[in-house]
Amino acid sequence: MSTWNSVAIVGVGLIGGSIGLALRHRRLADRVVGIGRREESLRVAKSRGAVTATTTSLATGVADAELVIVCTPVEQIAEHVRQTAEHCPSGALVTDAGSTKASIVGQLGGDLGRDVRFVGSHPLAGGEKSGPGEADADLFVQRVVVVTPDRHTRPQDREAISQFWTSLGARVVEMSPQAHDSAVATTSHLPHVVAAALAAAVPEENFAISAGGLRDTTRIAAGDVELWTQILLDNREPVLAALDAFDRSLAAFRAALEARDREQLKQALNQAKRKRDALGS
Repeated sequence: MSTWNSVAIVGVGLIGGSIGLALRHRRLADRVVGIGRREESLRVAKSRGAVTATTTSLATGVADAELVIVCTPVEQIAEHVRQTAEHCPSGALVTDAGSTKASIVGQLGGDLGRDVRFVGSHPLAGGEKSGPGEADADLFVQRVVVVTPDRHTRPQDREAISQFWTSLGARVVEMSPQAHDSAVATTSHLPHVVAAALAAAVPEENFAISAGGLRDTTRIAAGDVELWTQILLDNREPVLAALDAFDRSLAAFRAALEARDREQLKQALNQAKRKRDALGS
């Protein structure tokens, strides 16, 4: 199991805070530095035990780090990685937790100078809640983390990042950045758009007679609006392709209803049930 003398986390929210808690609870790092913009969030992270030290200066926070995990919104990740590469020790390893990968890895893949290397990651964990107050040391246990090496990635760096996530309890899957973005467009980004569209379509006067179905299917629509705006725009083309497929599925239901076609409706519902049952709880 990999251990580290000093780890820096840029952005200590739900994901960053959970990484810090997992590292400390498993005694995988002697020092965990939390880096952020808001003093209050940093205080919460430290009071929760997610970090051993905090700073609002990225340069100061990464100065001694062997490993840096950037957990900021997708539009900021590339710049934060570049800043990290300027100030961290020579030979440090950098990864991220961004929900999109092709654009980030395309900008950063390989050696960033001074023998500082970047390997992209995406932990498929978290939810609609945010902030270090929601952090959980077991957030990554048995959850998938996608590691996205490219042609510049050294085998030992890919292995080190995979072992890092495995040490937090995760199951690591390796994919190309492009394959990752195409897959999560259907499994993560499309569901968010659908949940948001459904929530927007329901008249508020009907909320009083809503049951668990509406709450369950729209839960993720409560996620951070700015964060999701960035994700959807960054992964625009794969999300549009996923929406095309969803439009065809929805059209099949509409056609069955318009035609009062019981068999076609049952067929569409059965196909959906089979796939949902295969997904598991």
